[in-house]
Amino acid sequence: MSPEYTKPVPVPQPESDHYWEQAKSGKLVFQKCSDCDSVQFYPRILCVACSSRSLDWIESSGKGTLFTFAIAHVPPHPGFREDLPYITAIVELEQGVKMPSQVIGIEPDPDLLHIGMPLEVVFEEISESISLPKFRPAE
Repeated sequence: MSPEYTKPVPVPQPESDHYWEQAKSGKLVFQKCSDCDSVQFYPRILCVACSSRSLDWIESSGKGTLFTFAIAHVPPHPGFREDLPYITAIVELEQGVKMPSQVIGIEPDPDLLHIGMPLEVVFEEISESISLPKFRPAE
Protein backbone atom coordinates (compact mmCIF):
# COMPACT_ATOMS: atom_id res chain seq x y z
CA MET A 1 0.00 0.00 0.00
CA SER A 2 1.12 3.48 -0.76
CA PRO A 3 2.54 5.05 2.41
CA GLU A 4 0.53 8.22 1.78
CA TYR A 5 -2.81 6.39 1.50
CA THR A 6 -4.48 6.93 4.88
CA LYS A 7 -8.11 6.12 4.11
CA PRO A 8 -9.86 2.83 4.97
CA VAL A 9 -8.94 0.04 2.55
CA PRO A 10 -11.62 -2.39 1.31
CA VAL A 11 -11.17 -5.97 2.47
CA PRO A 12 -11.98 -8.41 -0.34
CA GLN A 13 -14.35 -11.25 0.56
CA PRO A 14 -14.81 -14.50 -1.40
CA GLU A 15 -17.87 -13.10 -3.21
CA SER A 16 -15.97 -9.95 -4.23
CA ASP A 17 -12.54 -11.37 -5.11
CA HIS A 18 -13.31 -11.41 -8.85
CA TYR A 19 -14.54 -7.82 -8.70
CA TRP A 20 -11.28 -6.62 -7.10
CA GLU A 21 -9.13 -8.66 -9.50
CA GLN A 22 -10.90 -7.07 -12.46
CA ALA A 23 -10.68 -3.57 -10.99
CA LYS A 24 -6.95 -4.07 -10.51
CA SER A 25 -6.67 -4.76 -14.24
CA GLY A 26 -8.71 -1.64 -15.12
CA LYS A 27 -12.05 -3.35 -15.73
CA LEU A 28 -15.32 -2.52 -13.99
CA VAL A 29 -17.59 -5.51 -13.50
CA PHE A 30 -20.93 -6.16 -11.86
CA GLN A 31 -23.21 -9.16 -11.39
CA LYS A 32 -26.20 -10.20 -13.49
CA CYS A 33 -28.62 -12.95 -12.54
CA SER A 34 -29.00 -15.58 -15.25
CA ASP A 35 -32.43 -16.56 -13.85
CA CYS A 36 -34.20 -13.16 -13.69
CA ASP A 37 -31.79 -10.83 -15.60
CA SER A 38 -31.47 -8.42 -12.66
CA VAL A 39 -28.19 -6.56 -12.30
CA GLN A 40 -26.60 -5.72 -8.98
CA PHE A 41 -23.73 -4.01 -7.32
CA TYR A 42 -22.05 -4.67 -4.80
CA PRO A 43 -21.03 -8.34 -5.25
CA ARG A 44 -23.12 -10.87 -3.33
CA ILE A 45 -23.61 -14.62 -3.30
CA LEU A 46 -27.35 -14.33 -4.08
CA CYS A 47 -29.43 -12.29 -6.49
CA VAL A 48 -31.15 -9.51 -4.56
CA ALA A 49 -34.25 -9.81 -6.77
CA CYS A 50 -34.91 -13.57 -6.78
CA SER A 51 -32.34 -15.14 -4.39
CA SER A 52 -30.82 -17.24 -7.17
CA ARG A 53 -27.19 -18.27 -6.93
CA SER A 54 -26.88 -18.15 -10.74
CA LEU A 55 -24.89 -14.94 -10.99
CA ASP A 56 -22.64 -14.04 -13.91
CA TRP A 57 -20.00 -11.34 -14.07
CA ILE A 58 -20.59 -8.69 -16.72
CA GLU A 59 -17.95 -6.19 -17.82
CA SER A 60 -19.24 -2.65 -17.81
CA SER A 61 -18.41 -0.20 -20.55
CA GLY A 62 -17.23 2.08 -17.74
CA LYS A 63 -19.64 4.76 -18.92
CA GLY A 64 -22.53 6.03 -16.88
CA THR A 65 -24.42 9.05 -15.66
CA LEU A 66 -24.63 10.92 -12.41
CA PHE A 67 -27.72 9.58 -10.64
CA THR A 68 -27.33 11.62 -7.44
CA PHE A 69 -24.54 13.29 -5.51
CA ALA A 70 -23.52 15.05 -2.32
CA ILE A 71 -20.58 17.27 -1.56
CA ALA A 72 -18.82 16.16 1.60
CA HIS A 73 -17.58 18.93 3.88
CA VAL A 74 -17.05 16.75 6.98
CA PRO A 75 -14.74 13.73 6.72
CA PRO A 76 -16.22 10.32 7.61
CA HIS A 77 -12.69 9.24 8.55
CA PRO A 78 -9.55 11.31 9.34
CA GLY A 79 -7.92 10.08 6.11
CA PHE A 80 -10.44 12.06 4.03
CA ARG A 81 -9.69 15.39 5.71
CA GLU A 82 -7.22 16.53 3.03
CA ASP A 83 -9.73 15.77 0.25
CA LEU A 84 -12.45 18.11 1.56
CA PRO A 85 -14.66 19.11 -0.03
CA TYR A 86 -15.23 16.16 -2.38
CA ILE A 87 -18.09 14.65 -4.37
CA THR A 88 -19.73 11.40 -3.35
CA ALA A 89 -22.14 9.97 -5.88
CA ILE A 90 -24.35 7.19 -7.09
CA VAL A 91 -23.46 6.47 -10.70
CA GLU A 92 -25.88 4.66 -12.99
CA LEU A 93 -23.89 2.56 -15.43
CA GLU A 94 -25.08 2.18 -19.04
CA GLN A 95 -26.22 -1.34 -18.18
CA GLY A 96 -28.62 -0.04 -15.50
CA VAL A 97 -26.77 -0.96 -12.34
CA LYS A 98 -26.20 1.79 -9.78
CA MET A 99 -23.03 1.99 -7.73
CA PRO A 100 -21.64 4.35 -5.11
CA SER A 101 -18.39 6.09 -5.96
CA GLN A 102 -16.63 9.40 -6.00
CA VAL A 103 -16.59 11.97 -8.80
CA ILE A 104 -13.16 13.44 -9.48
CA GLY A 105 -11.72 15.76 -12.10
CA ILE A 106 -14.28 18.50 -11.49
CA GLU A 107 -14.62 21.12 -8.79
CA PRO A 108 -17.06 20.16 -6.02
CA ASP A 109 -19.45 22.94 -6.97
CA PRO A 110 -23.17 22.15 -7.33
CA ASP A 111 -23.37 24.61 -10.23
CA LEU A 112 -20.96 22.42 -12.22
CA LEU A 113 -22.73 19.12 -11.52
CA HIS A 114 -26.07 17.95 -12.83
CA ILE A 115 -28.08 14.77 -12.60
CA GLY A 116 -27.65 12.82 -15.81
CA MET A 117 -24.20 14.24 -16.64
CA PRO A 118 -22.07 11.68 -18.50
CA LEU A 119 -19.26 10.06 -16.51
CA GLU A 120 -16.52 7.53 -17.19
CA VAL A 121 -14.65 5.25 -14.82
CA VAL A 122 -11.03 5.71 -13.80
CA PHE A 123 -9.12 3.63 -11.28
CA GLU A 124 -7.03 4.77 -8.33
CA GLU A 125 -4.43 2.24 -7.28
CA ILE A 126 -4.27 2.24 -3.49
CA SER A 127 -2.38 -1.01 -2.83
CA GLU A 128 -0.80 -3.94 -4.64
CA SER A 129 -4.19 -5.68 -4.74
CA ILE A 130 -6.78 -2.87 -4.68
CA SER A 131 -7.70 -0.28 -7.29
CA LEU A 132 -10.76 1.84 -6.54
CA PRO A 133 -13.17 2.79 -9.33
CA LYS A 134 -13.94 6.49 -9.39
CA PHE A 135 -15.67 8.54 -12.04
CA ARG A 136 -14.81 11.72 -13.92
CA PRO A 137 -16.78 13.76 -16.43
CA ALA A 138 -16.78 11.97 -19.78
CA GLU A 139 -14.79 13.56 -22.55
